Amino acid sequence: MSVTIKDVENIAALARLEYSETEKEKFTHQFNKILEYIEKLSEIDTTNVEPLSHVIELRNVFREDKMKPSFSQEEILMNAPSKTEKFFKVPKVIGDI
Repeated sequence: MSVTIKDVENIAALARLEYSETEKEKFTHQFNKILEYIEKLSEIDTTNVEPLSHVIELRNVFREDKMKPSFSQEEILMNAPSKTEKFFKVPKVIGDI
């Protein structure tokens, strides 16, 4: 399977991109090089290779939850540039569209 300039134009249209003729030719060549490489990979005998879900063996990295002392609400709000009673006060970020 090879990629044509028409394919590159279609991909560009789907992505809402515009390319010059030179760029289209360049991308056509690059896509074809990528496909050639993938074809080489398909020639490799993988009959005795088990499929992987990840290249690095994963293990559970969770730690046990432990309660420990934290700052009080008053201490946290002492550094707030603006506050209301028990909460941080921030500028409105959602408005009319």
